[in-house]
Amino acid sequence: MTQQSFPSPTEQALVARAKQDPQAFGELYERYVDNIYNYIYYRVGESTEAEDLTARTFYQALAKLDSYEDRGLPFSAWLYRIAHNLVANWHRQHARRKFVSIEDVDLPAFHNGNPSRSAELAETRSELLAAIQRLAADRQQLLILKYVDRLSNAEIGQVMGRSESSVKSLYHRTLQSLRKALEEKDLDVP
Repeated sequence: MTQQSFPSPTEQALVARAKQDPQAFGELYERYVDNIYNYIYYRVGESTEAEDLTARTFYQALAKLDSYEDRGLPFSAWLYRIAHNLVANWHRQHARRKFVSIEDVDLPAFHNGNPSRSAELAETRSELLAAIQRLAADRQQLLILKYVDRLSNAEIGQVMGRSESSVKSLYHRTLQSLRKALEEKDLDVP
């Protein structure tokens, strides 16, 4: 007897079902939790805070699910908006205190057995991350969606509420400003 596989429910049908049955929200959670966590983690830089904010994102989404309206955007765009607002609030609340957990310290591995090259790469990475953190929030969001979540320009446009051409333009300007920032630090830029 062959096992018949059924296609997963469409996102719209899943949201409609979750509005009636909160247990069905678990499928939406499973579908999007990793992307939302990654987005938040790269915005706050702390795993425990990212876990907390991810949980709060889905808690708010579940609590407000009955007010969600399909406006032609993916459900994930709504989740990213909730996450974005929570991250913005988190940054406002934590603007004054700055600490780095020992767990978050990244010790570079030797690059092909060459400690000098490893130190060089670690410095470049550190400067790149610092330059990214100095970017405007929408540019940071763009880079996270592009390189962490690996979304297409069209998908990024849906999440950010921009046209695809606007995303391409913002992406181009963002890369130019990062290149300039790294060149000012006299670092190798491809």
